[in-house]
Amino acid sequence: MRRKSLGVGLAALVLVWSTTLVVAQQLGTAEEARSMLDRAVAALKSSETAALSKFNDQNNKQFHDRDLCVFCFNLSDGKVTSYSAPFLIGADVRTLRLINDPIGQRAFDTARNNPEGKIAILQYNFPKPGTTAPATKLSFETRIGNQGCGVTYYE
Repeated sequence: MRRKSLGVGLAALVLVWSTTLVVAQQLGTAEEARSMLDRAVAALKSSETAALSKFNDQNNKQFHDRDLCVFCFNLSDGKVTSYSAPFLIGADVRTLRLINDPIGQRAFDTARNNPEGKIAILQYNFPKPGTTAPATKLSFETRIGNQGCGVTYYE
């Protein structure tokens, strides 16, 4: 239980850390997030291994732009395969929580329960960079083969 609590705490810290890096930058739009997800889907269909490598390359501007980035997880075991915080790679997405919101389980269920290629929108609250007030954050999510992937953006 202590290890699980540590993982959840670290996940929250990563989310705060990653969003504060874009404080002085313009946030990505819904259109830009959807376009990034479309590029990610095409890359995954071409070569899953190469695509995941590109998604995890912080310098790849095609899949990392301001607060926008591709995240993925394996639908067999829930393990994170792509995320902007490298130490979360291999963590079980289903254990990630934002206070009382089981956001990781909701993301997993959203991708797993939708037909392949269908885009779903997951909504949750998280402060915008540089603020403490909760703001609406949305995530375009889809399933490609055995990967659940998405891109988040602020409303």
